[in-house]
Amino acid sequence: MRILMLAALPEEADAFLPDAGDRLDGDWPLVRRVDTGRHLVHIATTGIGKVNIAAAAARLHALHAADMLMILGTAGKLSALAGDCFWLARAVQHDYGARRPDAFVHYPAGAWPMGPANVTPYAAMPDPGSALPHACIASGDAFIEDGAYAAHLVAALDADIVDMETGALAQYAALCGLPWGGIKATTDDANPDSAGDFHANFRAASRRAALAMERALDLL
Repeated sequence: MRILMLAALPEEADAFLPDAGDRLDGDWPLVRRVDTGRHLVHIATTGIGKVNIAAAAARLHALHAADMLMILGTAGKLSALAGDCFWLARAVQHDYGARRPDAFVHYPAGAWPMGPANVTPYAAMPDPGSALPHACIASGDAFIEDGAYAAHLVAALDADIVDMETGALAQYAALCGLPWGGIKATTDDANPDSAGDFHANFRAASRRAALAMERALDLL
């Protein structure tokens, strides 16, 4: 199976089978090709944000083809869902919608941002047997350091964790008719301490997610 795996930051990508594979020539995104014996994985470092990951997915899908898209890395914790490493079962973009005088109203990415509010998350492929808790991830082009906004994402979108990329990758996968999945480990609680907590926990969380992804791929 040909798997295109994307991570925003180099530490997240490099934590996956760190001693395996070959770096491919090219400028952006940086890509390492790993043949696991069961799958041919192109793992790329895309840079932060929804545009970066969607553009990287489109470019690499055209260059290398793919049977499946995966995302790997870290996230902030929003809900009381137990655990610190999660299978991404659903994804939604929290910054797409309508800014009205009394509220921000959420809509599905790409839909008309008018009329009654509604959000239908993108559903991931079935969990291959990761044994991880299943999370809904909210994505947007902002690093969340606001506990009140974190609580809003839980109440409005039923979100468990938050990042800056997955929702856009899920949208690209839906447009192309590709299955997608992902694993994220948490670094912080999306509150005023998040910047410091992120830096303190980033490398360990990246490795935690990568090890879980390695185990999941063995089950595909």
